[in-house]
Amino acid sequence: MEDPAVVAADFAVITNPARASRTPERGFIRPALEHFYSQDHIFEINAPGHLEGGDVMEVDGTYYVGLSARTNREGFEQFKAIAAQFNHPALAVPVHDFLHLKTGTTYLGDGKLLVTGEFVNHPAFANFTQLVVPAEEAYAVNCINTGNGVIMPAGFPVVKQLLEDHGFPVFEAAMSEFEKIDGGLTCLSLRFTAH
Repeated sequence: MEDPAVVAADFAVITNPARASRTPERGFIRPALEHFYSQDHIFEINAPGHLEGGDVMEVDGTYYVGLSARTNREGFEQFKAIAAQFNHPALAVPVHDFLHLKTGTTYLGDGKLLVTGEFVNHPAFANFTQLVVPAEEAYAVNCINTGNGVIMPAGFPVVKQLLEDHGFPVFEAAMSEFEKIDGGLTCLSLRFTAH
C-alpha cells in the first residue's frame, strides 16, 4: 500500500515503482487520492524516474529519500521538484543494504530515529538522537508513531525496551507473515492529515 504513493498534508505523489509488475497500482491509487486532494495537488513520477514510498521518510517537513534498487536519481529529482513547490526540502540518502530507506530507519518524532546497519552514525542523520537497533532485530526498525504510542512488530524485546526507555508507549502487532515477503508496518498504509 505504501509504495505506489507518497502523501503529505498539502500534496500527493503517485510514484513509479521500479518493478513493471507494480505499474497497475498507479491507476488503482489515483481514485483514492482524489477523495482527499484536488487535481492540482496530485502529481506523478514518470519514466525514466522510479520512486517508491518506502524510500521516502518525512521529518518535520523535510523529506529524506533513499536512492535504492527501487528509487533512482531521476525519481528523486522529480520528487524534490514537486516538494519544493510546497516549500519542503528533499535530501537524497544512498541505500545499499536495505530494500528501502525505511527498512533501515524510522523517524519517531522529537528528534529521534530508530536506525540499524548502514544508517548507524550516517552523516545524513547526524543531528538526530539515534536509537540503535541490533542487526538481529533489524526488522523491528520499521515502526509507526501514531502520536499516542509506537506500533511495532511483535517479538522484538530489545527494540521494545529501547522504545520504552525513551518514553514511547508501545503497541505490538503480529507481523510474521508480512515479514516473510519483506513487508513492514509502514508498508500497509498511507498516513496523512487531511484538510
